[in-house]
Amino acid sequence: MGTKPPTRIVDDQEDSPINSALRRFEATEANLAKLERLSSEIQKLIPEGIQFGSDPAYEEKVRAFLDVLDAVPKIDGWKPTAIPIDIDAIGQSRLDAKEVGEISCAVAVENFIEAPGCELADYRHRLNKKRRQLIRTVVSYLIHAVDKTLLALNGIIPKEREPGREVNSPHWERLKSQIKEIETLLADALPRPSRWINLRRHLHFSMMNDLAGIIHLDWPQIKLGLARGLYGPDEPLPVDVEDLGTLAAAQPKGRVVTKLKWETLTDEDFERLVFSLISSAPGYENPEWLTRTNAPDRGRDLSVIRVVNDALSTAARNRVVIQCKHWKVRSVSPSDIATLKEQLERGSHQKSISS
Repeated sequence: MGTKPPTRIVDDQEDSPINSALRRFEATEANLAKLERLSSEIQKLIPEGIQFGSDPAYEEKVRAFLDVLDAVPKIDGWKPTAIPIDIDAIGQSRLDAKEVGEISCAVAVENFIEAPGCELADYRHRLNKKRRQLIRTVVSYLIHAVDKTLLALNGIIPKEREPGREVNSPHWERLKSQIKEIETLLADALPRPSRWINLRRHLHFSMMNDLAGIIHLDWPQIKLGLARGLYGPDEPLPVDVEDLGTLAAAQPKGRVVTKLKWETLTDEDFERLVFSLISSAPGYENPEWLTRTNAPDRGRDLSVIRVVNDALSTAARNRVVIQCKHWKVRSVSPSDIATLKEQLERGSHQKSISS
């Protein structure tokens, strides 16, 4: 469509903006891990009850905590400010709370002591959220790129299965590079999707049966896991208004959109729309883009697994194949459906003969 893809992670000639940003996130992640470790160690050194005096080990840990905290950047203008307090101050606060005799005072003192750890947890939440935001566009592009690479690799699998034959194709090297880029983007902030270890093993052995395992088993599950990881179920949807009351008070008028502007959709836009629908529809899983737009597809553009749950039996899974027709001047006719059915049957027959 002429859209420039996001900057790739691997660049032998010069550094890229995404690489530079990732390095800063990785350094922040490393510093945050140090702060979390130091906070845990400091908490273990805090004496129980009311005690006074100095502890050189405790004081050294606090100094190290302050040094690392100073190197941590803000996220949207905020960073942790709570710092561990010295042992004398802890003892005095507990003594004061005891003299007051109110349980709320004792709770407030302990919350104050634990404040550095609580703020670090808040910072980690924000850091992970921002990292997902940083890599979302690039990973989405790479997911689509892997789909296209696997589509090309699927065409080199011989009709007569040769599981011990090595995969020898530039597409295979491209696939390895794309998976490595995704792994670099995920780093330690996001969990690896299900079957990631299987994928790495198949890429290592590089046999035809490994390629088949990636296409039919590993990648469908991984792609679904990546989508879920990039768009967390607890993340809010963006709403570009501060006060809905102000919006309602303005009493906006005009025509209400009741349909899509089909004339502005390209063929690929339409396929993406359908792919988005089957990706989010309840009861469907493992959506796949089978062919590139406008390619000879024998009636196959997209596919998805339909899950039918039975209370008295196990869930049934049926593969649904979808052909997209983005026609602006006419509808799909009975003859079009008959042709599609014939293409599907012919494709299935050819597959059964070759297997």
